[in-house]
Amino acid sequence: MLMEAHNGLTAKLVEEAGFEAIWGSGLSISAALGVRDSNEASWTQVLEVLEFMNDATALPILLDGDTGYGNFNNVRRLVTKLEQRGIAGVCLEDKLFPKTNSFIDGERQALAEIDEFCGKIRAAKDTQLDPDFQIVARTEAFIAGWGLQEALLRATAYAESGADVILVHSKRKDSKEIMDFMAHWSLDTPVVIVPTKYPTEPIASFVEAGITNFIFANQTVRTVISAVQKNLRLLRQTNDLMSVEKEIAKVDEIFRLQDVQELQQSEELYLPHSQDEETKALILAATKGNFGSLVADRPKCMLYLKRKPILSWHVENLNRQGVKTIGVVRGYKKEAVNLSGLHYFDNDEYDETGELFSLYKARDFLKGDMLIAYGDVIYDSFILQNLLTQGTSPLTIAVDAGWALRGRRDKEPDLVATRGECSPVKNTTCVLEGIGKVPASQATGEWIGLFVMRGSGTELVARTLDEMARDEPAMLRKSKMDELFRRLIAKGETIEVVHTFGHWQDLDEEADLLESRPI
Repeated sequence: MLMEAHNGLTAKLVEEAGFEAIWGSGLSISAALGVRDSNEASWTQVLEVLEFMNDATALPILLDGDTGYGNFNNVRRLVTKLEQRGIAGVCLEDKLFPKTNSFIDGERQALAEIDEFCGKIRAAKDTQLDPDFQIVARTEAFIAGWGLQEALLRATAYAESGADVILVHSKRKDSKEIMDFMAHWSLDTPVVIVPTKYPTEPIASFVEAGITNFIFANQTVRTVISAVQKNLRLLRQTNDLMSVEKEIAKVDEIFRLQDVQELQQSEELYLPHSQDEETKALILAATKGNFGSLVADRPKCMLYLKRKPILSWHVENLNRQGVKTIGVVRGYKKEAVNLSGLHYFDNDEYDETGELFSLYKARDFLKGDMLIAYGDVIYDSFILQNLLTQGTSPLTIAVDAGWALRGRRDKEPDLVATRGECSPVKNTTCVLEGIGKVPASQATGEWIGLFVMRGSGTELVARTLDEMARDEPAMLRKSKMDELFRRLIAKGETIEVVHTFGHWQDLDEEADLLESRPI
């Protein structure tokens, strides 16, 4: 099954739809260029489109080469240029140059002399260097009204001249001409058809007749035209962008098809990095929380704490420390998370995934110096300041050394074990040895949902996330952040700890919100 494509984007869409090959339709390419299917687009212009198509897909492409854009010499140059660009084959039709589309006054169109067209086929086969390059010879005998015997005569001559495949074209609304041809076709050369004019005929009946190659010649461009006409008319009538918003692809889908992520990753490899790059922040705020009716129409990060949303409190606190570039991972009721000036990333599977998966949703944002913060934890400004200034290692976390004295209700605190002496007074830090599964008797503090990645630390975290996405996707989906820290420690990485004593609040439920105070 060869499906029509007419540019790089549609070529990629054809591949993603699962088709085996692409038909580089002359009609569709010329239509996309805004000209008629009468060789008004030069062969070099068509070649340029093909090059973009071939770059966008791994599928083989068969070019609708019309008459070969001239005589045998033009065909030879065409084959050479197609092979240089990795095109899989070309279909040549036995009409005169410049051609006219087969469905426009087909009976009035003259056909090339058989000997002259056979010369084109031999020239093409003598020119090709790749033994797998395909020359498809297309006879328009039925289109021109010359009947079955002429179609068989021409197809036989073309096959004997070296054509790899014969294309028999018909514009009847039934398959009679095609079936008559197959009933009399005795050569081993395979046959391909273009069932545009007889779409009601089942493909299975053609397979029974010995046809195993099919070209869906213009359905892609016709789909595009219908959808664009419909939506543009509606937009013009309503002047309302929302009238089509749910019917069209998201901008992110365009970026995905363009493989923007690969460019961003390559920029990290090849572009120089500023030594004075600012610290960015990413706030993880995808979950709902136990807040009852308060979160009926908004997530907990948008609940009001002393006259402003919790998220606004985060942004202001970060801004005071000079952190201006801030990203937010949204999930539950994400449309309500709409503060301006922020970079948003969506975890639409928030109800089935953990913190690490939310972090991975912002994978492309993890560059340079990064602060990661939980959206449901508020803290004194000095905690953030100490974390940014006291810690100097690639990976640094903030830990509450007074956790045992605070009597917190959290049933599963992120307890940590550390090595060395930590003192916020003496500006000394220690090293993380364990987190998350630390017995209370061995714990030296509780992680408060803040950590900083600097330079190589950010790259290390990004690589670890990529490894999990590739090798352990189920683990990535369900894990909390402590799993990341445990893996980094297992790799021999040092995670620095900056201690504090209280002055923070975890907002897990409505009671926490009522008891908390902005700092």
